[in-house]
Amino acid sequence: MTGYAAAFDWARRHVAAGRLPSAVLGVATADGVVALDAFGATNGRAARVEDPYWLFSITKVLTGLTAARAIERGLLTTETPLRAAVPEFGGSRDDVVRLRHLVSHTAGIPEPSLDPAGGLRAALLAPGRDFAAGAASRYSTVAFDGIAALVRHTAGREWDADISAWAPALGAAGFTLDPAADPHTVVDAERLGLDMAGFASHRNPGAGMIGTAGDLLALGSALLRIGQGETGGVVQPATLAMMRRPLTVGLPRLEPYVAERGQDWGFTFNLRTRAPGLIDRDVFGHGGWAGTEFWVHPTAGVAFVLLTNQAERPGVDLDELDNTVVAAR
Repeated sequence: MTGYAAAFDWARRHVAAGRLPSAVLGVATADGVVALDAFGATNGRAARVEDPYWLFSITKVLTGLTAARAIERGLLTTETPLRAAVPEFGGSRDDVVRLRHLVSHTAGIPEPSLDPAGGLRAALLAPGRDFAAGAASRYSTVAFDGIAALVRHTAGREWDADISAWAPALGAAGFTLDPAADPHTVVDAERLGLDMAGFASHRNPGAGMIGTAGDLLALGSALLRIGQGETGGVVQPATLAMMRRPLTVGLPRLEPYVAERGQDWGFTFNLRTRAPGLIDRDVFGHGGWAGTEFWVHPTAGVAFVLLTNQAERPGVDLDELDNTVVAAR
């Protein structure tokens, strides 16, 4: 672990200062996990490296891989319209929302809260639009209910069942939607108005998954190997290359991912290809609402995971951690 001492010092420092209640930090290469440690505690519960956490929007990557696998099987293309699976969608819209819009935050579907009172499907079908499909980019979680509907319609099973089918072979058997897994409590969720029991009941394909650092590190290792040309994995090399292709170049960027953040959206991947604070911009992955992070640096040959459990994190800058991992020596 000594090569990544600066990264683990970063996590330890933020926990000690109270900026993070707990943290599990792990680093992997294509050969597997090379460093892993845990810090802090949640309401007296000491963090351990094997502990589950709410992943929030890292879930989008898992759902995206499931949709990409359906493309590989000839069940979908990026041009498949959402109405193929949800005919009642967009009755008042004069545009066509396709899979490529759903995966790249360009569908223009009005975004509800993380715990919509009427459920995800009602939110997906809400009338109106923010903009015409493909005309701009605004971050969307409800769009992933549309992706899940397309997977269900074409592949014949739920999105999470598909994840359960491919993830264990990678060494990532812990992904679950079941709060009985006992993830660490998000310490400020109640204060910020998120009812975690209600949130969990939606089984949200854009935010609802629970998992461990080991699960995500196993996935990161697999994606590094695929990027090096390994076939037969969760997706094929050409498919991963497709997922990393920017889909939002030249589009207006609306809050919260404005142009100044220096990123594009691929096929559910956040591509931080122009992030001003990074040493290495060849990076893809995703972050989550309560501070969870999952990032893969193909050129540097490294992936890292940070699991934590606090939505408001003043003084915490992910770029600092990212740079320590890439520059480790």
